Amino acid sequence: MNEVGHVTELRYGDKEIYLIGTAHVSQKSVEEVERVIQEIRPDTVCVELDEQRHRMLVDQDAWKKLDIFQVIRQKRVLFLLSSLALGAYQRKLGEKLGVRPGAELLAAVKSAEAVGAHVVLADRDIQATLKRTWANLGFWDRVNITGGLIAAPFETEEIDAEKIESLKDQDTIGEMLKQVAAELPKIKTPLIDERDAYLISSIREAPGKKIVGVVGAAHVEGMVRALEKPVDRAELATIPPPSPWTRILAWVIPVLMLLAFYKGYQDHAAERLEEMLLAWAIPTGALSGIFTVAALGHPITIVTACVVAPITTLHPAIGAGMITGLVEAWVRKPTVEDCEKVAEAVSSIRSAYANRVTRVLIVSVLSSLGAALGAWVGATWVVSLL
Repeated sequence: MNEVGHVTELRYGDKEIYLIGTAHVSQKSVEEVERVIQEIRPDTVCVELDEQRHRMLVDQDAWKKLDIFQVIRQKRVLFLLSSLALGAYQRKLGEKLGVRPGAELLAAVKSAEAVGAHVVLADRDIQATLKRTWANLGFWDRVNITGGLIAAPFETEEIDAEKIESLKDQDTIGEMLKQVAAELPKIKTPLIDERDAYLISSIREAPGKKIVGVVGAAHVEGMVRALEKPVDRAELATIPPPSPWTRILAWVIPVLMLLAFYKGYQDHAAERLEEMLLAWAIPTGALSGIFTVAALGHPITIVTACVVAPITTLHPAIGAGMITGLVEAWVRKPTVEDCEKVAEAVSSIRSAYANRVTRVLIVSVLSSLGAALGAWVGATWVVSLL
């Protein structure tokens, strides 16, 4: 192995591999990628992209095709909101430095085409990465990470070009990863370690004998360690199903509540059953409605939240947010302009509420959160009446 600047030279069999560690909002990274590809003139250029991210990077009209109804039906609201928030943070840095996020990856693709090299999208599908990461987290970890991602675009700390370049330093990145591993080891494995293995496997199997890999600097060290290790990319791309215990626990509160209602009816007849039903319906409906008000949902959506929350909280497969999101999208139909500007909408709280797409996402998330909190309050109330 040989390191020159941010380029790490590796040998794998008869292949020469040049890994360029980049910062995704760095003009210097753009220039370095262009220079190295021009000088080496490789057979193949591998970039840290999957099909979806590549399409979003090269297709300026991609957001026009966003189907918010499909996002809600497929339960991808939190994934989309988190992705938008992370993208907004990167874009905020890029605006300060005059660089579009992912510009070095786009430069790698264009430079590869200029020298006649193959282009390989070497990264794992983003949905697989997000879902494997999400599946690895506990409830409070999910809450903390989602909150941090949503807050990230609104951070006021000034980050200059010098600080961005310092993040590419291998020692700095090593220390950062150690801190991540100590604080959130469950997120480091699927988000970094698995992708290190996936990326280097894609690169070492790429066609040609001279290969350039353009990846975030945080991946280089792990990729070097995984160079000779066997990697099953198909296994790393699978989304693990929920464990049986997860499915069982999802039904614990609904089943307990139904048993409580039955016991209340058996012991105290219809009058007590009515009292218990109200003890369940009032907090779940009220809190879901209040949180929908906080999301500035349409009055029809607010009423919907109050009505459906007591029912959906008794069925784990249907969340209150799924129904309120669909209603909000139906009442306040997002326009093509809303879809075009959705990536920029999360740059501020005001713009997030002003854009109809992000408003739908906020309504869906907050109404579900309100219903969940109401379920705990309602369950406590119902049990107290037994």
